[in-house]
Amino acid sequence: MKTGFLIIAHAPLASALREAVLHIFSEHSAIVAAIDVRKDEATEITLAEARRALAKLATEQCLVVTDMVGGTPCNVAQKLVEGTGIPVLSGGNLPMLVRAMNYRTENLELVVQRAQEGGRNGVVRVNQPVNQTLPQPSTSQALYSGT
Repeated sequence: MKTGFLIIAHAPLASALREAVLHIFSEHSAIVAAIDVRKDEATEITLAEARRALAKLATEQCLVVTDMVGGTPCNVAQKLVEGTGIPVLSGGNLPMLVRAMNYRTENLELVVQRAQEGGRNGVVRVNQPVNQTLPQPSTSQALYSGT
């Protein structure tokens, strides 16, 4: 069983993510497709393009990844998969896709779970401020900030 991946994101993010993941998994270009949603393109055109891309993925299962919930790419993805059972994940990033690719031969629910873990765990602060202390809120600030 092999999972295909369809990335739908604001232009040029989808293509950039595809290229980045294929930099690591170059032999799997046939199972990763990208749809860049352009600013002035009608949703119906993007949806038709996404349908063609999904049909081209010759895989037994598919995961659709979008950049952010509520945006046009995510809305297109939701329409695309309506009634199919194909999962859609928003917040797509490179760690999410790399992790999912590593599990591409597993069952779809495991691929989805690993993709979510990769996406969350890939957001890491890699440096620490040196000798920086944060100011403490005054009592009046604390009362109004919900703390």
